[in-house]
Amino acid sequence: MTESKALRALREAIVLEHMESQNEHDFDTSLNTFPHPRYEIMASGQVFEGVDAVRGYWQRTRAAFPDQRNKVMDVHHADDAVILEFELEGTHLGSLTGEEVTGRSFKVRMVGFFLFDKDVLTCQRVYGDTATVMAQLGLLDVPEKF
Repeated sequence: MTESKALRALREAIVLEHMESQNEHDFDTSLNTFPHPRYEIMASGQVFEGVDAVRGYWQRTRAAFPDQRNKVMDVHHADDAVILEFELEGTHLGSLTGEEVTGRSFKVRMVGFFLFDKDVLTCQRVYGDTATVMAQLGLLDVPEKF
């Protein structure tokens, strides 16, 4: 295996471990996939920097969506990143931002950029459609036609 293929395989293994450990709510393993966790949520502009901030974000989202899980659909590679397309789903059983709990579920396709410096994961940047999630949860009235 060439060095670039070996690096690509190592990066992909890190990312897949990161995603699967989140499904298991094994946040210690998720956090150990990068030495200085940084998590960027592009839809909201939120940035969580460091172990405590990232862990707190994951704990808050799992309190609101205790069954939240992801399903990796496709994996892409770039010079300095692994890019995942995944489905994220969960059931709204707790309040995330003070909203009324609906008990409804969501399922949305998302993209995650896992940025690397050589073999070190430095950032997870997530792109997702918040409006679709909110509409599926009954928190946003979206007309069928414009």
